[in-house]
Amino acid sequence: MGKIVVTEFASMDGVVEAPGGDEDYKHAGWTDGISSGDEGNKFKYEELMQAEVQLLGRVTYEGFAAAWPAMVEATGDFGRKMNDMPKYVVSSTLSSADWKNSTVLGGNAVDEVRRLKEEIDGVILVAGSSQLVHTLIEHDLVDELRLMIHPVVLGSGRKLFGESAEMKRFRLAGAEVMGGVVLLTFQSPA
Repeated sequence: MGKIVVTEFASMDGVVEAPGGDEDYKHAGWTDGISSGDEGNKFKYEELMQAEVQLLGRVTYEGFAAAWPAMVEATGDFGRKMNDMPKYVVSSTLSSADWKNSTVLGGNAVDEVRRLKEEIDGVILVAGSSQLVHTLIEHDLVDELRLMIHPVVLGSGRKLFGESAEMKRFRLAGAEVMGGVVLLTFQSPA
């Protein structure tokens, strides 16, 4: 059975919108100038290399699909893995996914992710994809949540956590300073 691992760049006030830019958000690119250092680079590399597949929401998928195919030379093994690994995109609007090894999950998102979790043996990595992450948390499908907290307060923007029907508990599994960023790792108690 697969393990869903969510990893997010977040501000101190919980904003996850457009950390790298490329959106119409007034603070797009808010991670610029905040380095996670060699430790953060190593963490992101190892995280991707340990993943069997990626699970993405449509917006994150479209951003990744537009950027990563052209970045293989500059990013080496990381870029090759990003492009070559199986990717599943949860979307009610996409009918096809053209990025190499991508499959659209167009049915009921919760049912599709549960099925994927049963079929995949290993880590199912979710990056960004805040709307999808809300759904996964609401339905207790997240096994591990990794938050890379950046020392900035944005005051507005899409937050990681939205309204929930009930309280959700996680267990703190780790805290580590990486350059100017704090990595908090939480695990589902189930």
